[in-house]
Amino acid sequence: MLRERVDGVVLYRFGGLGGADGLLHAVLTRIGGVSHGHCATLNLGHTVGDDLANVEENHTIALGALGLEPGQTVSPYQVHGARVGVVGRAHLGTVQPATDALVTDAPGVPLLMRFGDCASVLFFDSVRRVIGMTHAGWRGVAVGSVPATVRTMTERFGCNPADLWAGIGPTIGPCCYEVGQEVVTAVEAACPPGTKATHDVNGRTHLDLPGAVRAQLRAGGVEQIEDSGLCTACRVDEFFSHRAERGHTGRFGIVMELLK
Repeated sequence: MLRERVDGVVLYRFGGLGGADGLLHAVLTRIGGVSHGHCATLNLGHTVGDDLANVEENHTIALGALGLEPGQTVSPYQVHGARVGVVGRAHLGTVQPATDALVTDAPGVPLLMRFGDCASVLFFDSVRRVIGMTHAGWRGVAVGSVPATVRTMTERFGCNPADLWAGIGPTIGPCCYEVGQEVVTAVEAACPPGTKATHDVNGRTHLDLPGAVRAQLRAGGVEQIEDSGLCTACRVDEFFSHRAERGHTGRFGIVMELLK
């Protein structure tokens, strides 16, 4: 990924989208905001114990670095499910209830989602001019949030999965994600037959969350996949990590928009 600093805000962009016309995207980090303590500094989560005035100021800073304004994005209230919200300009400024993916073909509708270990999956169809974003932790993988997004883009907008580019953002990697057998069973049951979504690390079972996401994408016909390769738990200097910081942390944001 390409690392940038814009007005004090550190962010990353996918190299595979570098030549995409009429598209804005940014994987924000935890750097550049005003929050303190466990939420330092660019926390965008409202429900993690941060001062809400700081959270609002962080939104102003983060979105301002991208030329956007607070209140003019669409966000979901993420619940580790598989509901996909199809949104347009009428949804600007709203939070979609119980939703873990957003898709749109409308220019000028920035999608904003928040993460703290779970996989983010960005989608772009340059043929149909459709974007999407999915929140996929192990529970999301188990219930099929990624396949549901591909299916919605295909059925609602006529996308061909082979035309889709998909990017897997910073997420907890197999190096750091020790899990129990019930998690492994649920994830592998939701992946193509034969998928092995685990690694042995010093005799302990670790989940390969980005690997499971890749398996689901390929099973859905998506061929262009770019993995950030960034582990949130390894990089708490730049990203919030629920696991590494024992649940006492903030959320970083990811933004994607079709430009007018």
